[in-house]
Amino acid sequence: MKEVLLDYGDTKLGVELPDSSLVIRYKETYNDPEPVDPYESTRKALENPVGHKRLKDLAGPDKKIVIGFPDRVKGGFQKDSHRRVSIPMMVEELLAGGAKLENITLLCAMGLHRKNNVEEWYQYLGKDIVDQFYPDRLINHDAEDTANLLDFGTDEMGNKVECNRYLAEADIPIIIGHCAGNPYGGFSGGYKMLVTGHTGPGSISSHHCPDTMYRDDWLGASTTSTMRKQFTSIGKAIEKNIGKKIFAIDAVLDQHSRILKTAAGSIDEVEKATWPLAKERTNIELNETEPYDILVMGLPRNFHYGPGMGTNAILSGLAMGGQLSRCWYALNDDPVIIVISSFDGWFNPHWFPSYEETFESLITYQNAEDFLASEDAKRIAKNYNYRWMYSNRYTYHPFHAMSMTSGFGLLKQRAKAVIMVGSKAPQYARAMGYIPVETFEEAKKMAARLTDKHSRYLCTPECFSGGVPVHLFLKGRKPE
Repeated sequence: MKEVLLDYGDTKLGVELPDSSLVIRYKETYNDPEPVDPYESTRKALENPVGHKRLKDLAGPDKKIVIGFPDRVKGGFQKDSHRRVSIPMMVEELLAGGAKLENITLLCAMGLHRKNNVEEWYQYLGKDIVDQFYPDRLINHDAEDTANLLDFGTDEMGNKVECNRYLAEADIPIIIGHCAGNPYGGFSGGYKMLVTGHTGPGSISSHHCPDTMYRDDWLGASTTSTMRKQFTSIGKAIEKNIGKKIFAIDAVLDQHSRILKTAAGSIDEVEKATWPLAKERTNIELNETEPYDILVMGLPRNFHYGPGMGTNAILSGLAMGGQLSRCWYALNDDPVIIVISSFDGWFNPHWFPSYEETFESLITYQNAEDFLASEDAKRIAKNYNYRWMYSNRYTYHPFHAMSMTSGFGLLKQRAKAVIMVGSKAPQYARAMGYIPVETFEEAKKMAARLTDKHSRYLCTPECFSGGVPVHLFLKGRKPE
């Protein structure tokens, strides 16, 4: 048997897997390309933008400049992280072109995530950047600030098009992106950064929804999915409506958010420049041709959305749905998921105040789709108290819970069963449609009954705690 430690709430839990199991681990199953010097890579990218003029050539003393940057959720907190390296270099480039520092604003593009506070900015942007711009020119995007959220109608695909006014009305709009593995359209960064970070619930509801996420092409975290096409369509509509191309600077990130490559220029050309290396880093072809029947993972309490993600019933469902998508082309078409989770019912109301009410309403419906189409879902998403807390108390927007519910719903669509081991409040597991059991041995016996006694196990033990995740493909199924 293979002994494996899995994330389990605030600790780890050891389990035994059959010797035939495949355990996915960084530096064992796959490796990253070597990281580059982040400063040299960023400087070269800014000196040689693709499909766009240099920032130095665009700048001037009267130009208003807005730099939209990703929030705390992804990208790393190290001193040479992409945000922390690129912002001072872009400011240097702009000032060399005659721009005035007082005309440059930094915009935290968190979309429907919680606003970041100054202490968090100090952590991941560093003291020099924060002290240079805070408080007047280091601001959070606010999807509830209707005076500063422009409505551009719909695009050619019928998606709602919104954009932050500060970015839209800047003479030089700039966005920073992380080209890193993501079940939403393959990678973060590019047009995804623009249309999820700088818009509102109207626009985000166009793609974070069952109509998009339950399609076959959403599986495998594909860059050719309908969702990715929506990102591009909305992004191009934003650029058309504001009458200018947005300058982007994206970095391909490795397992630990170190920079593998930096590219700058127009968004579409930056995607072309970064995606090949990102695919090499992210899309892992296994030396196996036979699909796996059972996917094993563990849920920590705290991962990328924040404390409680692994015990919040809806957020943890989204996490499992996302990992199912990342592993889809290594699994059979009806897999069983075994998840180790303390699942004690803590929703973290301080960060996610709307989630418990969302859960209590969701479980009164037959499925996620019926709930999301209901008046109850609309009522919660528009609840004034939750929206006020998002704008004023550093909490997630209530529609964020709806978008995450779509991810949870994927489990019922695509998995034969979810068996949950070690839940401390099993009533929550049952309410979500999972099968709670006390031990991993019980889970294995149940999985064998649901699949086959000779079932093949695929285990991803650090998929939520080990850094930037990868996408898995059987031999011969890796996308180009």
